[in-house]
Amino acid sequence: MASNYTPEDLIQYLYKETTPEETAAIEKALAEDWTLKEKFEVIKKAAHRLGKMRFSPRTETVLNILHYAAKPSEQKNLN
Repeated sequence: MASNYTPEDLIQYLYKETTPEETAAIEKALAEDWTLKEKFEVIKKAAHRLGKMRFSPRTETVLNILHYAAKPSEQKNLN
């Protein structure tokens, strides 16, 4: 049985952004369609890994901001 749920639908379900009716329908589809369940598991794992990632700006970016902040106000208005 092929379900017509998109990855976006599954992401909304994962983040509990679906209506109660949509949630029930997706849960029924997940129970009946193993390929949809596999797709959902991939999305769930990716979301979990994404939550663990840490981002930080490049050193060059930080230095540019600090350099700009150190400029007198008159020079900032000219740029």
